Amino acid sequence: MQTVLLDTPAGVSARLGWDPSLSVHDRRRMIAKELIADRLGCEIKDIVIVREDPRGFGYHTRLIASRGSEELPLAIHTASFRAATVIAISEPGMPVGIDIRDLHPEPADLHHMQKHSHLLDKNNVEDLVQHWVRVQAVLEADGRGVRVAPEHVQLNSPRTVGWLPDRKAHYALADLSRDGWLITLAHGDHARP
Repeated sequence: MQTVLLDTPAGVSARLGWDPSLSVHDRRRMIAKELIADRLGCEIKDIVIVREDPRGFGYHTRLIASRGSEELPLAIHTASFRAATVIAISEPGMPVGIDIRDLHPEPADLHHMQKHSHLLDKNNVEDLVQHWVRVQAVLEADGRGVRVAPEHVQLNSPRTVGWLPDRKAHYALADLSRDGWLITLAHGDHARP
C-alpha cells in the first residue's frame, strides 16, 4: 500500500494511504503502525495495533497501540472514504478530529450535505464538500459524533476555526488535502474568533 506523510500542526502526525484491495480495517492498522514506528524510530513489526473491546451497545471502539507488552500513550484517530484512509496520532487528551472526502459525492451523500448545511449556495458542490469535511472534523474532535446535528457546527469565515455553540471548545482547522482527497484536521482548544 502506498502512503504519504501529511504536513500537520505541532503535536499531531498524520499519514494518508489508499489501496482498494485492502479492507478499511487492514488499512487503518497498517498506516497506524507505519506512523507510530516513524514517530518512535522503531521497526513497524515492533508495533501492535488492536481494537478496544466494546464497552456496550453503540460504543465506538478505538485503536490501541502497543510495543512489546507496553501500551503506548498515543491517541489514534481514523477516517476513511472509499479506498482511502487517513490516520492521525496525538497525545491522549488532545482533542483531534479528522475527515476525508473527494469532490465527487454520491447523490444520497450530496443530498444529506445540502440538507444539513447552512451555506447560502448549496448547489456549489466543491464549496459544499469543502465545508462538509471541516464540519465533520469538528464533530469528530467534539466527540459526540452523530448525537449533534451537523448544522450546529459553526465555522469562522475563512474556515480556519470551528466550534459548537453549546461548548466552550474551539478547534483550529488544518487543511491536509492531498492527491485529490479533501482532508481536514480539527485540533486543540482555541479562543473564540
